[in-house]
Amino acid sequence: MASLKLKLSNRSPKQPIKNLPASIELPHDATVEDAKIAIARQIGFSDFNRVGLYGPSARSTLKNRKALIRDETEVISAGELVVKDLGPQMAWRTVYVIEYFGPLLFHAVVPLVRPYIYRIPPFVYKNEAETPIRQVQWLLLVLFFVHFLKREYETIFVHRFSANTMPAWNIFRNSAFYWLMSGLICALDIYAPGSLSDRDELGLLDYVGLAMFAIGETCNWIVHQHLATLRKPGGTEKGIPNCIGSSLVTSPNYMFEVLAWVGVILISRSWAVVAFICTGILYMRSWSRGKEKALRKEFGDRYKKKRYTMLPGLI
Repeated sequence: MASLKLKLSNRSPKQPIKNLPASIELPHDATVEDAKIAIARQIGFSDFNRVGLYGPSARSTLKNRKALIRDETEVISAGELVVKDLGPQMAWRTVYVIEYFGPLLFHAVVPLVRPYIYRIPPFVYKNEAETPIRQVQWLLLVLFFVHFLKREYETIFVHRFSANTMPAWNIFRNSAFYWLMSGLICALDIYAPGSLSDRDELGLLDYVGLAMFAIGETCNWIVHQHLATLRKPGGTEKGIPNCIGSSLVTSPNYMFEVLAWVGVILISRSWAVVAFICTGILYMRSWSRGKEKALRKEFGDRYKKKRYTMLPGLI
């Protein structure tokens, strides 16, 4: 079969890629990833993942790295690939492992350094004998550890990512959210003497919250296990979710995650946990709507469209 000869042009004329050849010749069965590898070799990039490829309109990147170049209609009709340097990259799995480590770190350290951080007003810390960590605070520490250790396990052993990498700078944005909001800020509020979590007895509301957390985390685990089966290892294909909660919303994993965190809110009565999950909902709303759009585009009438993408009756 005839090879593909495509013109190459810079997407950012003000920051052009040095040594970008005028054109490139690819095998007829070359994938997007093959094209990235070939172009990276030509321009001297050690990591081909930093090569971003676009159609001539340069509006959106060619996301599916396993897609055949010959099937990209806009590229073939124009005989052109638009190239951009995406900058230093980092593996998705690495980014997630690091960002989920932050909450584990802070919820381990803050209880240990209470004598040093709660001696200043408005806190009422005296000493560990008179103002110890109470049972509800210890329970919340366990819940935070259960959630984020589960996240770490799923990141390493369960999740399958369609993309190899993301821009390395994302680690600072993502980590800031988890390390600061669910880590530092939540820990400082929950383990503070005199906080609403500073209690020894569990009431009805606490038991309801504990049940919501257990149900939410368990169902979220089930959904993640199911979603992992929709993609082969190293693959980029999509599948139609068909698991618990998928008849109600596009992203039941987000629905159950919110359920679990509402449980934590009921137990902790913490404004910091409320702020964390409300901010998280804004992110998840955008992601779930994007997933609904992608499923409709990919599967058409085979996919049963959802009115709500993550919270029935709300979002």
